Amino acid sequence: MLLIDCPHCGPRDENEFHYGGQAGIAYPETPATATDAEWAEYVFLRDNPKGWFDERWFHVHGCRTWFTLRRHTVTHEFWKAP
Repeated sequence: MLLIDCPHCGPRDENEFHYGGQAGIAYPETPATATDAEWAEYVFLRDNPKGWFDERWFHVHGCRTWFTLRRHTVTHEFWKAP
């Protein structure tokens, strides 16, 4: 079980949160003219590092806010992302 430190509510059980994926994925600047390849990259391609990784989390059963945390993908340690 993970203990996630919500910036508004404090440490809570992972069951209160929804994982939102990799942080920092930019929406296409001109969506109307984006190619299929650009959309495929935006929707499907994500990094999969062994080590520290910035992630988005949503506190479903609490303050209902999105926030970014840095998690180590091997040890599952958390740090607040810069």
